[in-house]
Amino acid sequence: MTIRALILSLALFAVPVYAQTQQPPPKPAATDEFVPVDKPTNAQETIPAPRLVAIAYGFIWVALFGYVWSVRNRLSNVERELETVSKRVGTERR
Repeated sequence: MTIRALILSLALFAVPVYAQTQQPPPKPAATDEFVPVDKPTNAQETIPAPRLVAIAYGFIWVALFGYVWSVRNRLSNVERELETVSKRVGTERR
């Protein structure tokens, strides 16, 4: 068992060491001139934030209503059990 753990730890340790010994890719030659990006001028990067925010709020509301419904059901079960117990205790005392 300890031999397996030793081999596993050595294998996990060897991966970062191997990655550090690799040569980084060569950097492109630096230029003193402005090089425009090859991208159309009408293209725009966007993140669909309104949709994601709406989904997040919807999830929170569904989770909140689910939690309130769960608490209401558990509370009604406890109230029914208390009524049953109080009826049993009330009849035994008489």
